[in-house]
Amino acid sequence: MAVEFLDIGGAHDGPESGRGGGSPATVATAGPQAPRPAESGPPEDRGDRGNGRDGRGGGGGRAGGPAPKVVTTRHPGRWVTAAAVVVLLAMAASALITNPAWEWEVVGEFLFAPSVLRSVVFTLELTALGIGFGFLLGTVLALMRMSANPLLSSVAWGYIALFRSIPLILQLLFWYNLALLYPRLSFGVPFGPSFFDIGTMDLIGPVTAAALGLALHQAAYAAEIVRAGLLSVDHGQREAAAALGIPRSRQLFRIILPQAMRSIVPTAGNEIIGLVKGTSVVYIMALPELFYQVQVIYNRNGRVIALLLVATIWYLVMTTVLSVVQHSLERHYGKGRA
Repeated sequence: MAVEFLDIGGAHDGPESGRGGGSPATVATAGPQAPRPAESGPPEDRGDRGNGRDGRGGGGGRAGGPAPKVVTTRHPGRWVTAAAVVVLLAMAASALITNPAWEWEVVGEFLFAPSVLRSVVFTLELTALGIGFGFLLGTVLALMRMSANPLLSSVAWGYIALFRSIPLILQLLFWYNLALLYPRLSFGVPFGPSFFDIGTMDLIGPVTAAALGLALHQAAYAAEIVRAGLLSVDHGQREAAAALGIPRSRQLFRIILPQAMRSIVPTAGNEIIGLVKGTSVVYIMALPELFYQVQVIYNRNGRVIALLLVATIWYLVMTTVLSVVQHSLERHYGKGRA
């Protein structure tokens, strides 16, 4: 038997040097000297030998076991709900198609009638006038409401409170009958001589009264929408713009408003859609908008349900188009949102 002495402390740290504090270790080897086989492979493979985890010892190990089976979550309630909704939709469609009282042939006859198309155009014109002037005046009122001047802020607050408290139909009737209060309107120096006057009925006709009533009514709501949008912009934006010396008008139109539009557009879209339907109130002024026109037709031919369905379809088309436009504007102004 051969004996080999290995110095574990290092080549220069023998027991006589006193360095390293190590002592010779004696290793007994049987037979002729042979190099120890090098261990190869990753540590986990070496550690798994002999314990049944190397793929040879059986068992569902990581190397040779079967792949795990993926089981998807089942949602039977969703299928039951979807089936119930499909059944209800089929029942509704059947009721609309098979019931002759709907008179779909009459609907098709009057859906694109010239008088109905003209009333649709007039409805859109009233909506555009009400929204255009309403939001223009509403923006001014919102800036007045946010002003540090207490008089401007109080006047804007009083206007908003007054016009939001009075129903739209009463405002329309008031403007339509303004001539009962002021038969003639004078223009001149305030509290001084007048240059000329004009009859109220000549100046404010039914269409003008309708547009005026819709715009003034809408301005009260638009003011709060715009004010909420302006307040949603971080105040640091204003401070940074002022520190750079940017004029106030440019701060508003180039910095504040583009960011405020993210909050303004959704609510303003709802108001516009509501005003499209709200124009039906002007039927009391005998204006040929959509609802009034279908009333005229069904009072003449007695096809009430069919003509009401015509108006329903056109209101649905107009509001759907406006909803698509609103969605596009929301995506446009929401591009920079994180």
